[in-house]
Amino acid sequence: MSGYSTWRGIKMERMPVFVKIDDYDDVLAMVRTIRSKMEDAKGTLQKIHDLKNEEDHQVDSWQSTLTEVEKKIDFIDHSLNEPEHI
Repeated sequence: MSGYSTWRGIKMERMPVFVKIDDYDDVLAMVRTIRSKMEDAKGTLQKIHDLKNEEDHQVDSWQSTLTEVEKKIDFIDHSLNEPEHI
């Protein structure tokens, strides 16, 4: 590597960054807060995913039931419209 990194397309020379101790503690606290919020967001996303799977399962069940009812109606309709063979 050439000692440069890019940030949003801007070449930046890698140099040490000096931060006041008070600011450093604030930054660490902020990173912990952000990490915690990310974990919360992951948990929420998992709940949404679980609900979607449950919903998909329910919709599939309804579709299956409708298909079954449709077949029964077709059978009844066919039976009523076809003359009886003796």
